[in-house]
Amino acid sequence: MKIIHLTDAHLMPSGVIVHGVDPEQQLRIAVADIVVKHTDADLLVITGDLCNFGDPEAYALLRDILAAVPFEVRLLLGNHDARAAFIEAFPQHPRDDHGFVQSWLDTDHGRLLFLDSHEPGLIGGRYDEMRLAWLHGALGSAGDKPVTVFIHHPPFDCGIAHFNHIGLHDGGALMERFAAHASGVRHIVFGHIHVPMMGTTATGISYSSGQSCSHRFITDLGTPNPWWTKGYPCYRIIMLDDHGLRSYSVEVGEEPTERTQPCAGP
Repeated sequence: MKIIHLTDAHLMPSGVIVHGVDPEQQLRIAVADIVVKHTDADLLVITGDLCNFGDPEAYALLRDILAAVPFEVRLLLGNHDARAAFIEAFPQHPRDDHGFVQSWLDTDHGRLLFLDSHEPGLIGGRYDEMRLAWLHGALGSAGDKPVTVFIHHPPFDCGIAHFNHIGLHDGGALMERFAAHASGVRHIVFGHIHVPMMGTTATGISYSSGQSCSHRFITDLGTPNPWWTKGYPCYRIIMLDDHGLRSYSVEVGEEPTERTQPCAGP
């Protein structure tokens, strides 16, 4: 299964600049590249902060940009989003019985979980008892293959000072539930931190973040207020198959210097 992962688009109404970057232009370039090069993809997942202020105009712009994508799309909410405005713009997008924008998708390689960690008025995220109850059912019916999780906020301490107080406020409940899942959690995919990160939890669950398609941080682990910086529009290719999960980063606009020659045979 081929999944395209994109995160932290931070769309604004057309023409509005955020931290020195035009988020509309960034996203349009990334999506155009995806549409041309990845017609064989099965799914596009955008892990939250779809829009910078949750403006209805920005969600309408997102709907217009994504109209070109020829395969299934799953959208998650981040702390910059607005659930009501999102649902108005994407009324058919999967939600649970309580209106949270979360769902699952069964594949030949296990269940994909798409979780909603958005909490109105909170810069960090929340995954409360109501959402945990839904997750309990989703994990309980997932079968004997490991699940792959998509969420906006990393459900653990990411080790970056800027995010010390704006992470997921759930007291570790989400990770405890993952650790207890008998068939295992293969990987957690998240956004929020705007820079690429990968690792493994103390219980052996691997994870990785996507790099923001819009503005990003200059990586400085100990600075509470790091500088923003620009970058190429970007996304990831995630391959999920009998070998497990593999991820590849793509930055659109990198200038080629010299084509690598095929390796010589033995």
